[in-house]
Amino acid sequence: MKNAASNRLDLSVQYACNREGLPLRADFVRWARAALIGGGQVTIRLVDADEGQALNRDYRGKDYATNVLSFPYETEPLVMGDLVICPAVVAREATEQNKPLAAHYAHLTVHGMLHLQGWDHEDDVEARDMEDEERTILAALGFPDPYGDETTA
Repeated sequence: MKNAASNRLDLSVQYACNREGLPLRADFVRWARAALIGGGQVTIRLVDADEGQALNRDYRGKDYATNVLSFPYETEPLVMGDLVICPAVVAREATEQNKPLAAHYAHLTVHGMLHLQGWDHEDDVEARDMEDEERTILAALGFPDPYGDETTA
């Protein structure tokens, strides 16, 4: 029984912005679970640009809304933390990069989940390793390489 509990993902999704057109909780569960080793307790909060900007400014010293912020609390024995996703930024980036919106949400969810587990991209080696892990996870989910030169409409 302990093993089953240690592999469980408790995921809360908070829609703190207009929910229209946003992925469903089930989508976030599938994407987060694919990126998670073991179990976890994670909240994904979808926010408007003002809240995203305030959080990015207060916690990272960068005064603009960003696509995803990761707030890890624990990595063992369970991954615990919050992801904050700004749909306005995600939608803009998907359009600019000519990527399907669902693929971009999946990528950012996987990216954030890896951060919650201690992955980072502070140097070229870490960035390459993290990008390779993201590619592997997203391919298993049926999404194209988010870093590839070829994009899909």
